[in-house]
Amino acid sequence: MSKVKAGGSVNQHAQGARKGKRLGLKKAGGEKVQCGNIILRQRGAKYKIGQGVGMGCDHTIFAKQDGKVKFGKKYGKTVVSVIAN
Repeated sequence: MSKVKAGGSVNQHAQGARKGKRLGLKKAGGEKVQCGNIILRQRGAKYKIGQGVGMGCDHTIFAKQDGKVKFGKKYGKTVVSVIAN
């Protein structure tokens, strides 16, 4: 019988069972959104906000108006906007 608790590979199996955080794009470019819809979930502000969108405290990008999602580039960064119909 072992007197030392198993470390290494056995201990790592339990950590692999964690659920994913469901980050990433929720609405594609050109897709219609309503006010309040979540467009993107992210860790850190990898995507920047443009017109018609807001950013939550956890860097979630959401629509502030009805319209279509538009992705663009500005100063080398990807910018998310909502264009009204």
